[in-house]
Amino acid sequence: MSITCFSAILLILHRNVVTSEVFTSLADMESLVSTELELTKHLENYVQEEEIRLKQLRGFLEKYETMYQEASKDVSKYLANPVNAYLLVKRLTSDWRQVEGVMVQNIGSAIVQNITQHRNVLRFPSDEDLNGAAVGLMRLQDTYMLDTHSLAEGKLLGKKYSRQLTAGDCWELGRQSYMNGDHYHTVLWMGEALNKFIVDSNEAVKREEIIEHLEFSTYKQGNVKEALQLTHELLRIVPYHERALTNVKYYEDILHQLGVIQLRKENQDMVNKMGVFDTTTLKLKKPPGTAGIPTDHWENYEKLCRGEKLMDPKIVARLRCRYVTNNVPYFFIQPVKMEEASLKPWLVLFHDVINHEEIETVKKLAQPRLQRSTVQNSLTGESEPTKYRIAKAAFLQNNEHDQMNRRVGDITGLDMVTAEDLQVCNYGIGGHYEPHYDFARKGEIQKDFGWGNRIATWLFYMSDVEAGGATVFPKINLAVWPRKGSAAFWYNLHLNGDGDDLTQHAACPVLIGSKWVSNKWIHERNQEFRRPCGLQFDSGM
Repeated sequence: MSITCFSAILLILHRNVVTSEVFTSLADMESLVSTELELTKHLENYVQEEEIRLKQLRGFLEKYETMYQEASKDVSKYLANPVNAYLLVKRLTSDWRQVEGVMVQNIGSAIVQNITQHRNVLRFPSDEDLNGAAVGLMRLQDTYMLDTHSLAEGKLLGKKYSRQLTAGDCWELGRQSYMNGDHYHTVLWMGEALNKFIVDSNEAVKREEIIEHLEFSTYKQGNVKEALQLTHELLRIVPYHERALTNVKYYEDILHQLGVIQLRKENQDMVNKMGVFDTTTLKLKKPPGTAGIPTDHWENYEKLCRGEKLMDPKIVARLRCRYVTNNVPYFFIQPVKMEEASLKPWLVLFHDVINHEEIETVKKLAQPRLQRSTVQNSLTGESEPTKYRIAKAAFLQNNEHDQMNRRVGDITGLDMVTAEDLQVCNYGIGGHYEPHYDFARKGEIQKDFGWGNRIATWLFYMSDVEAGGATVFPKINLAVWPRKGSAAFWYNLHLNGDGDDLTQHAACPVLIGSKWVSNKWIHERNQEFRRPCGLQFDSGM
């Protein structure tokens, strides 16, 4: 019983005492002994519930202390694991709401109110953050073909990186998918939650809640027989579940029409108690990639992200590495290391072109300014956030990175006066940027600097990434892996000024680690004598 209910009982009894004037008669007071007995019982019940509540809070405290100790040993390394990053967001959103729910049952409401008043000082993730973290984790699961059970056990690519997820953790992932209308991942994660519930039966989530979501999503994925089996399991737990009773008849009618069952009594085997729910036996259809990207290009994108070698070996055999000077006096003393990554389009990597001190300075300047990355709307030219680009970015003006700016100009031979500010990006949980072009295609509107289209892109890699995070070019089967201190460079336009369709590229989701990059977009204006126009589709240097 909550303290509110207990206070209400006292108030009612107090009113009875006052209005009845019991004190005027000892005989009347004898009834107060019975009242005291009732109060004692209520108080005993209240104390018992408080002890249960405090035991719950001690459990929460131990969990949060353990998690903090684990994370504080090496915050960067801890957050580099996407599962840990997801669980941190979950602990500060849905898990913390459970703690608040227990606290507000008593004087804890004052503490919660105090926390609420300090929300403008303390930084809390929002429900949108929780949803984004869950979607990011599932993006990694799809791109890198991660097994649901292994991921739930804390394993990434066969190596254990974190503690295993509980039934409640898996339930939350499934719930987020369900709210997004993503029934594919709902089945995977609710199925995992259901199997873990056998072990984690003390979780706040209820078995019937898991089954209710799982049953509907299983049906939506086209597995009617299994949905019927789950519905029977739900009715076994909640016999008069209204929606389940309706669904049983609905599913039976579908199966009867399909000839799977002839008579309703033939599904009696489905009424028996379920064992382990095996999602591998189901027909599951993964959600499609971004609209407008052909399926074969999307598949290439994911294969390249996983490190599959798709480029023709004959093309790879023609690629060379060499030192270049570009007739720059300094480079005669210390030539630049150049590695060809593609000949058509011409795409190269320059190694050791930015040092650790410069990287740290750039990150230090950018970090306070980081905001959700945006893309330019091709119809309006306005910048807007989007689901297919998940990162945070900041821009540094030329006077804040002048030496780096000059270096890019010396290496590429291009005029940096018409280059945009340095964009610094950091990718979060499952951070990525799906296949896109840097140049404005015909009919698209790009931010107008009066400098023409983006003729070239220079991309600094400012961190190593343990797994994932490659820059891939699906149309030429190329993957470039982040290497701290290196930079990628390519021309976005042919010599005649038309966009090079083969430069479509993407930033793969970061699986393990934190990816920092910075880039310069260089425009056409002032490049007339540095990269003269031509009539041929030739993107060579």
